[in-house]
Amino acid sequence: MIRLASIKVSRDSSQSLTHQIQTAVKGEIAEGALRPGTRLPSSRALADDLRVSRSVVVEAYGQLIAEGYLEAVQGSGTRVAGHLAPAPRVPTLLDEGSVPTVRWDLRTGGTVPAHFPHREWAGAYQIALRNAGRAELDYPPLSGVMPLREELAHYLGRVRGVRTAPEQIMVVQGFAHGLALLCSALPRLGVEKVAVEDPGLVRQHRFVQEAGLPTVPVPVDAEGIDVAALARSGARAVLVTPFHQFPTGVTLSPRRRAELVDWARRSDGYVIEDDYDGDFWLEPRPHPLALQRAAPDRVVYAGTTSKALAPVLRLGWLASPPAVSAALEQVRRERDLGTEGLTQLAYAELLRAGTLDRHLRRLRARYRSRRQALGQAVHRHLPGTLVIGAAAGLHACLQLPPHTDEALLVRRALDRSVLVRGAREFVTPGRRPSPALVVGYAGLPATALVDAVRELGRAWAGLPRGQRGVARSA
Repeated sequence: MIRLASIKVSRDSSQSLTHQIQTAVKGEIAEGALRPGTRLPSSRALADDLRVSRSVVVEAYGQLIAEGYLEAVQGSGTRVAGHLAPAPRVPTLLDEGSVPTVRWDLRTGGTVPAHFPHREWAGAYQIALRNAGRAELDYPPLSGVMPLREELAHYLGRVRGVRTAPEQIMVVQGFAHGLALLCSALPRLGVEKVAVEDPGLVRQHRFVQEAGLPTVPVPVDAEGIDVAALARSGARAVLVTPFHQFPTGVTLSPRRRAELVDWARRSDGYVIEDDYDGDFWLEPRPHPLALQRAAPDRVVYAGTTSKALAPVLRLGWLASPPAVSAALEQVRRERDLGTEGLTQLAYAELLRAGTLDRHLRRLRARYRSRRQALGQAVHRHLPGTLVIGAAAGLHACLQLPPHTDEALLVRRALDRSVLVRGAREFVTPGRRPSPALVVGYAGLPATALVDAVRELGRAWAGLPRGQRGVARSA
């Protein structure tokens, strides 16, 4: 007989027996004692062990199944849900440490295995292997294999308007690697500090600092980065996300784009354009082209396969002005042996055959429907909350009613098994942004997004009246 020795109940507790069983099972799952796929005792067996009515256990199991902690498998009993496998604790550029197990994870940046084009990638990799000769199996060129650099020059020019040549493209192991190389190359061009968007990816800012360059936060508003404040910062390089700013979601306005290019030229400076989710423009109007197009002599364009395919490929690229390219190549000769070649050749095949274009069309249709479902659910369940920014990328910023207690709402949402991040996590210390939630919508189907927002709405409605903010009028 299967036993569950760690579960105890007390009739002296103020909590019901059913609630005690639910809390104990959730705790054992969170602690890792009950692993995904672990079979639990039958309701009759557990009731006998705990000396409670079977109906008490049936009700507890039923609620845990409804919340996604358990799953009932016909012919195999009740088991811990397989999707609750905890992610391994490994350091990354966007490291978040340990996170609780929840039913709805609305954090940004997650990987969705079901979206990866397994068959297409396997086919492209097979072609790369079949055609690999002595040169392809030797150490790869430091700046990347030429077939990929050529395909990237064609592709980026066609879909993002990037003006570059294969010789100005360097293949890197993802954006973190490219940023580290830039932090070593820019001082050779007289750059002593890097301006960063505020709010922005705070961990990314720390990464720049740890790579040896001080950072200067520059405010972001409804038009994007404040170029006047940038000019006052004294920095000669700035890291921006003009297509879909993280986390606000705003797109750099035409006026600010012109001002930013003018700033770079007047200050003899450089713009690092992180086009991290530029493949996903979901608006009906035409998408903005890369900022690099307006000033290829002043903008370093950075892209990766992390959002379009998967971060595990560790594949990215920098399209740089000649002076920056020369400094990057010098840095690279001093410190590494290049990027794995067969993955580069496989990705080049995806580009050459148009396979990536077809894959991205499918993803855009999927994400567009999820974004729409999110917006409708917010309108229905979160009164006075606005979805701000462009419909693009893989996240949305939900501007809460003024004076909402953002931190308390995030905690109350977690109590309802919704993991979401507040806007305050993305600002530099001392600033108090308007209350907002940053929601990643790529990893959940539309129905689950609606369920998650409904729970967010219940969490918001359960806040004390003075901490719910002031709902905007319709």
